[in-house]
Amino acid sequence: MTTGTPEIGRVKKPGMERSAIRAEGTGFGTPAPGEGYALTIAERECEKLIFEHPHDREDVTVGVAVVAAKRASLIGRGPTLGDVRVALDYFDLRNESPISRVTTAPFLGLAHSYAAQRRFSDAVPGDILITGENNPASLH
Repeated sequence: MTTGTPEIGRVKKPGMERSAIRAEGTGFGTPAPGEGYALTIAERECEKLIFEHPHDREDVTVGVAVVAAKRASLIGRGPTLGDVRVALDYFDLRNESPISRVTTAPFLGLAHSYAAQRRFSDAVPGDILITGENNPASLH
């Protein structure tokens, strides 16, 4: 009976190797572990919000999740409740009730377009997310 080839000595498959240089620029994003969990947390937090137009909730939830995932990846970890709250506060969503159509305007269509999600995420400055300053005017 023969034993399998040990993983340590096995030649790496080309598709499994990572590049030493990470691609950067518009539309590439910032990878982090478990970014999808940001959507789960964002859904829970956005359920607590009251919207003037309830159908805006889905787009806002996706936008908050994308920004929270970006913040977590810039720090170098998976998303947490704190990341989602920073994203909510960045757009001043927790201080307005009900949330008006003017406030949700930058989020329109995010739930249905990956390209729009990338543009939305790229429009939020990473340094502001890390420091926690609030300035959503750049997205309008």
